Formats: sequence, C-alpha cells, structure tokens
Amino acid sequence: MFALVVRFDLLDESAARAFDALLAEALPKITAEPGTLVYLTHSVEDAPLSRIFYEVYEDRDAHAKHQSYEHTSLFLTEKDQYLKGSRVEFLDDPTGKGVPQLG
Repeated sequence: MFALVVRFDLLDESAARAFDALLAEALPKITAEPGTLVYLTHSVEDAPLSRIFYEVYEDRDAHAKHQSYEHTSLFLTEKDQYLKGSRVEFLDDPTGKGVPQLG
C-alpha cells in the first residue's frame, strides 16, 4: 500500500472555481484507474480556498502509473496557475495492516 495526502491552497474564489472544474474533469478517470484504491477530495471547513486530496494506491508502482496517465498529467500541469501553495505528505502504515477490506 502507498498513500499520501495533498493540500492545495488556492489563490482566490475564481481560481477555486477553475481548479474545481479541472478536478471534476479528471476525477472520474482517476478513480477508475487500476491500482487506485481510494481517491477522495475535500474542501476544508474553515478554509474555503483549500482542498485536501487523500490518495491510496496498491503500491508505489500504481502511484507512478497514475502520474503517467494523460488526464493526470493535464491536471498536474494546469493546476499550478490556480495555486498559492501546496503540500504533499507521504503516509506510512503504522499498524502494518494496510487498507481494510470493505464489504
């Protein structure tokens, strides 16, 4: 398992709308990728110009493959014009149990 959290801080309301539209275009393609186990995006309750992404992949190779897809490359290239800043946190699995099986 390979997981990360990304926080994007957007420039202003206009940038937030454009970023959200860009994300809406890519999101269905990303969630359908083989090896992508969880891909959740959130706005932040007390920070309306921030977005949090929580991503879980089968392994590092699945994440690398995710970044090579055309829809992801387009998102990664276009997003920067809307950002004030971003931060990526790569996560460890302290329990050693990986992703729980649902259902």
